[in-house]
Amino acid sequence: METKKYFYRKDIGNGLVVQSMQPEDAGQLEALQRIVFPTLADDELIRAEHYLRHLELFPEGQLVIKDGDKVVAMTTTMRSKFDFDHYHHTFKETIAGGWLTNHDPEGDWLYGLDIGVHPDYRGRGLARILYRARHEIARQLGLKGQITVGMMNGYGAVSDQMSGEQFYQELLAGKRTDPTVSAQMKIGFEPIALIPDYLNDPACGNYGVLIKIDIDKTI
Repeated sequence: METKKYFYRKDIGNGLVVQSMQPEDAGQLEALQRIVFPTLADDELIRAEHYLRHLELFPEGQLVIKDGDKVVAMTTTMRSKFDFDHYHHTFKETIAGGWLTNHDPEGDWLYGLDIGVHPDYRGRGLARILYRARHEIARQLGLKGQITVGMMNGYGAVSDQMSGEQFYQELLAGKRTDPTVSAQMKIGFEPIALIPDYLNDPACGNYGVLIKIDIDKTI
């Protein structure tokens, strides 16, 4: 039986469209990764050949925002049966070196592996639009909601003054803000746990914060 091809598309105004990723976007996405994550270890960046494989494994979960033919924002996701009792994991192992082979077609959570917006397009709410599109897709698939690990990007600048755990506790207490995790919490994500050595990036001191948003929440 031939599988119906899935395609998501929504006009979001100002000539921008959020839609399902297409094979012809792969090259632009590889370039956008380097712009959005300039300090991320080279072997943790997603490349064009990886994106093409993502489309084969889970086309529903790969989204871009385009301005005409230009890709200006993107997100990569997979389905996961996530074990919240054993939450420590790394980005590299989760994304299987970029190939997304840990995608579980029966997974009940949508795991967001990354989300990025070109610097020229920041401040327009595009990340929220991608999170909202992800939530719509998770709802269509009957999933429990979204999980992701936010890069604690504010920590790198103060890592010589405090531990990652102290920064995280001050973040939870509202005594400190983080450019990434605070924005995700404002969208509606709930912090679950601090994960050391999640990835290799000095901007966040290698720390990530496991967060989730249940499917009944509105983004």
